[in-house]
Amino acid sequence: MSQLRYGLFLVAFVAATSLNAQDTSQYIIPGRVNTIEQQQKPYVVLISIDGFRYDLADKHNAVFLKKMRDAGVAAASMKPCFPSLTFPNHYSIITGLYPSHHGLVDNSFYDARKNAYYKVGDKRAVEDSSWYGGEPLWVLAEKQKMITASFYWVGSESHINGMPPTYYYKYNEAISIDRRVEILKEWLQQPAETRPHLITFYFPQVDHQEHMHGVDAKETEEAVHLVDDAIRKMYEACRSTGLPVNFVVVSDHGFANLDTAKIVPVALITGLIDTSKFLMAGGGTMIHLYAKNKADIKPAYKRLREQTDFQAWLTTKTPKSWKYRKKNDRYHRIGDILLTCSPPRYFYFGGRKSLGAHGFDNRLPEMQATFYAWGPAFKEHYKIRSFNNIDVYPLLAQLLGLKADQPVDGNAKKLGKILK
Repeated sequence: MSQLRYGLFLVAFVAATSLNAQDTSQYIIPGRVNTIEQQQKPYVVLISIDGFRYDLADKHNAVFLKKMRDAGVAAASMKPCFPSLTFPNHYSIITGLYPSHHGLVDNSFYDARKNAYYKVGDKRAVEDSSWYGGEPLWVLAEKQKMITASFYWVGSESHINGMPPTYYYKYNEAISIDRRVEILKEWLQQPAETRPHLITFYFPQVDHQEHMHGVDAKETEEAVHLVDDAIRKMYEACRSTGLPVNFVVVSDHGFANLDTAKIVPVALITGLIDTSKFLMAGGGTMIHLYAKNKADIKPAYKRLREQTDFQAWLTTKTPKSWKYRKKNDRYHRIGDILLTCSPPRYFYFGGRKSLGAHGFDNRLPEMQATFYAWGPAFKEHYKIRSFNNIDVYPLLAQLLGLKADQPVDGNAKKLGKILK
């Protein structure tokens, strides 16, 4: 076998092995039922399209989503929390808390108290409930005897407060979209006692293509059409049950195109500091530096802030609007020094060079996310201004008739007007 053929065989074998190794089991918590009161409550399907920037439906002509947003409620945009990354923002949407308050301060970060790193690719950390603060909406619902289900959401695998959704899957991409739609319908065809009233659903495809090819690429457009058609199938499947199902479509963040000629090599940073004195975490748009000795913070910061290709921040003095200062940091997980980039620049750790990224300043237009809603609970042909994504949690709690028992950062009054 030639080296080329062997290489292709090895790639195919590894890909197949990885796919087969994914856990595609449905997990069902036994013994749970909806109370008679909860059986009368509305149904909500909360859909996240990762990386679906506020203007993508128009840019790439998402026919079904455009139709439904025009018939229901559409926001000009939805502002993500800082940092505009996947895990922090999905968890902010489902808890109503800023990342600095719920503990997922980045996709990758260090916790000195645990002497451990949290990384999105580390299954052991992702499934460890001790990393997660706040109370996800499914926990609130299950505590009040309302059945929930999740086809992926950050934290749904982690048994937070001992309360996973009644029905859930561990994240995998092996289950086809059509099969996921079938399972959604099966959930809604359960008897009233065991039928979920809150269902979360997640699509990663658009984000994947934007990272590899950029926002404007044909591949991204195709991913938008794929997800648009999948949501159409979900809608039709729900309609066929005859149940009054409400749909809320959100995204976790927007996206910006990058210039691979303007990368910032991480070697530039490590050449400016004594790496034996700091721990490092983060990714392509933000890096945390954790000082082993606090006396080393200011000298390192002084050297780093002189650079023009990125911004250096003492985390006692980051922009107030980020809600991302040391005083906000309930779990002490934000670095002592933050390094951030502005698009089209990004930090380069090696490997394939991305053509798109997120995680930048959440005030940038490119980072703004999407919010659409339709169904019997929502007003029709109704447009609203941009709002903060932490306001989604109190909206959904109100819609489902759940009584929040913990304070949140979201404002229940901001979105109450979109309900009939």
